[in-house]
Amino acid sequence: MALMVSESSFKWYPVCTNPRAEKKAYSALLEKGIEAYLPLNRRLKQWSDRKKWVEEPLLKSYLFVRIADSDRAEVLMTKGIARFIYFSGKIAAMPDRQIDELKLLMASSLELEVTEENLQPGEKIKIKAGPLKGITGEIIAYRSQKQLLLRLENLGCSIIINVAASLINRL
Repeated sequence: MALMVSESSFKWYPVCTNPRAEKKAYSALLEKGIEAYLPLNRRLKQWSDRKKWVEEPLLKSYLFVRIADSDRAEVLMTKGIARFIYFSGKIAAMPDRQIDELKLLMASSLELEVTEENLQPGEKIKIKAGPLKGITGEIIAYRSQKQLLLRLENLGCSIIINVAASLINRL
């Protein structure tokens, strides 16, 4: 008799991939029937003889899997997956809300920038209009412009986007 796993026991986990193996690892996970998310950023790349639009991983060497605890070994046995991310000695899980917000960011036409700088937290805000309506974050002073910082605490990095001050509310 098969053991039933409830939907609530599934969590999002960030996993580290081998260098430049994000897309292959993502495909391998999907082939195994494992729910995965790889945020891709579309950029215009310049070579000496041509320009081309390419999709690159937003977070180099990271992707996300939504699994039950019993599926961890299967994820680790997937080609291209290096390890789970640990935070305070435990495997880091991410709230569904954070993955939903990341998907919303990726669906927008805004230019995104990922930074690993140790940015100091500032005023907490929520976007009140536009394609990112409902996303919460922190305002930071960065390159002397006001920008929204969406902090992905379990990964140790942040995503910075330009947002007009008129589109945010203080929390």
